[in-house]
Amino acid sequence: MPDLQKSGRLGPQPYPIPKECQRSCCLQKVPNWPQAKMPEPKPAAKKPAAKAKDVPKKPTPEKEAAPAPPSESPPEDQSPTAEEPTGIFLKKPDTVSVEAGKDVVITAKVNGKELLEQPVIRWFKGKWLELGSKSGARFSIKESHDQQSNVYTAELQIRKVVVGDRGEYRCEVKAKDACDSCSFNIDVEVPSQDSGNILESFKRSGEGKPEKAGELDFSGLLKKREVVEEKKKKKKDDDDLGLPPEVWELLKGAKKSEYERIAFQYGITDLRGMLKRLKKAKVEVKKTSAFTMKLDPAYQVDKGSKIKLVVEISDPDLPLKWYKNGQEIKHSSKYVFENVGKKRILTINKCTLDDDATYEAAVKDEKCVTEVFVKEPSVLIITPLEDQQVFVGDRVEMMVEVSEEEAQLMWMKDGVEMTKEDSYKAHYRFKKNGKKHLLIFTEVTLEDRGRYMVVTNGGQCEADLIVEEKQLEVLQGIADLTVKASEQAVFKCEVSDEKVTGKWYKNGMEVRPSKRISITHDGRCHKLVINDVHPEDEGDYTFVPDGFALTLSAKLNFLEIKIDCVPKQEPPKIHLDCSGKTSENTIIVVAGNKLRLDMAIAGEPPPTVTWMKGDQVFSNTEGRVRLERRPDNSSFVIEGAERADEAKYTIKVTNPMGEDTASVFIKVVDVPDPPEAVWITSVGEDWAILVWEPPKYDGGQPVTGYLIERKKKGSHRWMKLNFEVFTETTYESTNMIEGILYEMRVFAVNAIGVSQPSMNTKPFMPIAPTSKPTHLIVEDVTDTTTTLKWRPPDRIGAGGIDGYIVEYCLEGSEDWVVANAEPVERCGFTVKDLPTGARILFRVVGVNIAGRSEPATLVQPVTIRVIAQQPKIRLPRHLRQTYIRQVGEHLNLVIPFQGKPRPQVTWTKGGAPVDTSRVHIRTSDMDTVFFVRQAARSDSGEYELSVQIENMKDTATIRIRVVEKAGSPQNVMVKEVWGSNALVEWQPPKDNGNSEVTGYFVQKADKKTMEWFTVYEHNRPTQCTVSDLIIGNEYYFRVFSENICGLSDSPGVSKNTAKILKTGITFKPLEFQAHDFRSAPKFLTPLLDRVVVAGYTAALFCAVRGYPKPKVVWMKNQMEIHEDPKFIMTNQQGILTLSIRRPSPFDGGTYSCRAVNELGEALAECRLEVRVPQ
Repeated sequence: MPDLQKSGRLGPQPYPIPKECQRSCCLQKVPNWPQAKMPEPKPAAKKPAAKAKDVPKKPTPEKEAAPAPPSESPPEDQSPTAEEPTGIFLKKPDTVSVEAGKDVVITAKVNGKELLEQPVIRWFKGKWLELGSKSGARFSIKESHDQQSNVYTAELQIRKVVVGDRGEYRCEVKAKDACDSCSFNIDVEVPSQDSGNILESFKRSGEGKPEKAGELDFSGLLKKREVVEEKKKKKKDDDDLGLPPEVWELLKGAKKSEYERIAFQYGITDLRGMLKRLKKAKVEVKKTSAFTMKLDPAYQVDKGSKIKLVVEISDPDLPLKWYKNGQEIKHSSKYVFENVGKKRILTINKCTLDDDATYEAAVKDEKCVTEVFVKEPSVLIITPLEDQQVFVGDRVEMMVEVSEEEAQLMWMKDGVEMTKEDSYKAHYRFKKNGKKHLLIFTEVTLEDRGRYMVVTNGGQCEADLIVEEKQLEVLQGIADLTVKASEQAVFKCEVSDEKVTGKWYKNGMEVRPSKRISITHDGRCHKLVINDVHPEDEGDYTFVPDGFALTLSAKLNFLEIKIDCVPKQEPPKIHLDCSGKTSENTIIVVAGNKLRLDMAIAGEPPPTVTWMKGDQVFSNTEGRVRLERRPDNSSFVIEGAERADEAKYTIKVTNPMGEDTASVFIKVVDVPDPPEAVWITSVGEDWAILVWEPPKYDGGQPVTGYLIERKKKGSHRWMKLNFEVFTETTYESTNMIEGILYEMRVFAVNAIGVSQPSMNTKPFMPIAPTSKPTHLIVEDVTDTTTTLKWRPPDRIGAGGIDGYIVEYCLEGSEDWVVANAEPVERCGFTVKDLPTGARILFRVVGVNIAGRSEPATLVQPVTIRVIAQQPKIRLPRHLRQTYIRQVGEHLNLVIPFQGKPRPQVTWTKGGAPVDTSRVHIRTSDMDTVFFVRQAARSDSGEYELSVQIENMKDTATIRIRVVEKAGSPQNVMVKEVWGSNALVEWQPPKDNGNSEVTGYFVQKADKKTMEWFTVYEHNRPTQCTVSDLIIGNEYYFRVFSENICGLSDSPGVSKNTAKILKTGITFKPLEFQAHDFRSAPKFLTPLLDRVVVAGYTAALFCAVRGYPKPKVVWMKNQMEIHEDPKFIMTNQQGILTLSIRRPSPFDGGTYSCRAVNELGEALAECRLEVRVPQ
């Protein structure tokens, strides 16, 4: 116990605030978290310590946990003891001392009046070790609840306490709106062994045997001796070895190699004890070198706000990581990392209850920890409850509106909490709709009346619910009845409530429904109907409503009448609404339905009934069509009407007094027959025309329209083409795929339904003719023949092309003559036997299974005559490349050609005729001359020469460029002068003379003499360095531009001079710091998405920069590509190439390239799609 006093265990202990606590109950104890400090534990007073010493050695748990008498109050400077109620604890667990091997019970009491729901009570040993069912059989936890006082009691029982159970414990209470915890200590004392009689310490190994039976157990004694020795050893280690504090401070600051010298100097003999003491001291005084400013112990933030956690590290290059409840935090919009100098800032945006946790900042092995508490906003009541007065059985909704969505609140009735668990018994339920909370009673009862309260952490409201019973009123009572035999008796009453049920009684016995008796309840009316009244039905009848002390009674009197029977005779009579003598009665029945025709018959004596179908007597009493006879009627029944049942039916009744007949025409209507003669009349590229004939039989009802379906040949899936009935018998089907075989069918529709489908059409294929042939020209003409050439159509389609038909007609006529009877497959044909000298037009059409295409016709007619020589241009060699002339020179081009008869020659420039005001054209039979007297730059361009005879033509293109001298260079400047050197720079001339500038001519001149000397000739760059300048002189520079025409007319002169200094020439080395060329990898050219064709080698390219040379890894779908012969990876001066040999569709996916060196890494990605050619 002195140890307990010395350690302060009997005094009040500052309990840690658990990280799970998210409510205001704990936060109110520290109003300003960042500046707040945890209270220091005050030393225990002497008087309570003295009492602790007087505690008996074997106290019971109850006595240890008992509070101090109220008469003894602690001193003013002493903190309140654990018995004083603090927070939600009515009684906190006490610090106890117990002897090893005994049982101990720790008790805590919680005030339930401050909680909205049942709390969760947990026990911990140390800081985090939770005690429960998994802690062992020695630990048991019990909880109880006193409903009258609303106090929760929790007990922690430890059986057979051992030395290992000593230490600090914690009790934690959590609820929705509050949480709290408190700490206490358990000290275990080991009783001293009496060495006088050592045998008494031995235990017998057998159980249930006599006291002196069994073997002695030496292990039990040894274990106890070991515990005593450990305790003594611990006290010895705790001793400071009798050394002054100065020696310990010297040892703490000394190196390990100096421990032996200091121990010898101060006479320390227990080196092992000294080292243990130093080890403990160094563990306690563990200083940090990574953090210069740590996190505060705790932070508080409102829900929805943001918070910043700031630490400062000693070295800005140290890596720092943030953790939340032990899990590393990644950068996101929620968590933002900032680096400001040596400060590292974690910003948490839009805090929620999930952000209430423990946060760590870790630099290598050093950490600093804090806790963030998220405070929920106060929930205010906007619309309070309202008083309601209802009747039993009504639906009731009590509504309250609060300021926050998803707010937690508590419903109470007469001071008792209403929970969801009790709602199933009490027939009420809770409902949330945004900020509105409802308490709903489906059918309220008298037990539901009372005062209801809603409690939030920001207020409360109350309202009364008054429930009254409804008074049942009798609107119509039961009247007495007097009925005759076989008549009907009806008792009827009416009450004010429609929901009220009741029972009928006869002479005190409940009446049950039967064949003669029926009981009905329709709204407010209740009926008891007795058919075919018998004498035994006479009596007193009573109606008793359920739940009401009310009865309605009446008496049923039976009247017995005796009548003498007199036989009578009357002629037969058929009772039919419309007599068959005036008009024909028609009954329409749908095929497949059942028809029952009941004919009421009267007559004495009973007449004989005869049925006739048309002129034939019908007498079947069994089967699908049959007759059913009864004493007073005769029935004609048809099960599943068919078309054959349609006829005129006659019934004839006879007896000695006469006869009567009636006729009925039964008309059977059905769905129509399928349409007939369904066929395809014509097809197109994506359409077809379908024609059919109406059905022969319309089913007795007019056909209202048709439904059309279509499917691909070989498929079983029909597609509807119209959802509204189509009234015509011709339909155009569209949106079909060319080259696919289709089938179609038609349904007929009338008022009864849809017919069976028609026969499928023959398979057909939508095919369109090809487009017209292209590039129709005349290849050769003789005095009787013409040879034509053309190219295939641009669009052929799925029907292909069978060949071409060539037709011709005389000029001015419209009668086209077919030149070839059978289509020709090649794109050329010679038309023979043509009249010489005639002018004939020609055209060509393509032919396939769909028919003829549009014709391709020659623009001009062809004269049938011999062409001795086809037109041909003989372009000279020097004109086959660009023809260059200078401005002012003349252009004289002579171009020979051939052709007989004399061809027609045409010159154009850019598709337009040449300007005859500048260009002179002369043409002879053998050549043509292009002449310009003085060439100008506007004469440059492409000229096209065409030579044509009839429809035969030859063309040539001549490119002409007219050039002149370039302009002078711009902005000639002396940029730099050093020693006897000068750097001269300039810009190219604005006008290059329509020719490339081939170089520059640079000259220099002394300012005194202004004599120009050539420095450079044909200098291609726009700068040069002039050397060997004379010291003390000042120079000007000028530059001429040079092109194919020579030097420019005027030079560009420098605006400033280069002055070469005489004295002050000193060599001053430049001060510079070696450049650090190291850099992290960076992709200069990223990977681009590509689409390649399967089977053809593909390659992916990118460029990366970095020093040291980065390591490159290629990946496909995030998987590294290893030594796969399908892939070839190369790296040439940072140009990365991944070659994929003959890729297939399976090689498609996301490819990425990662470059890594010691300074970082970079990643480039692209998408590769491999397509299979169709």
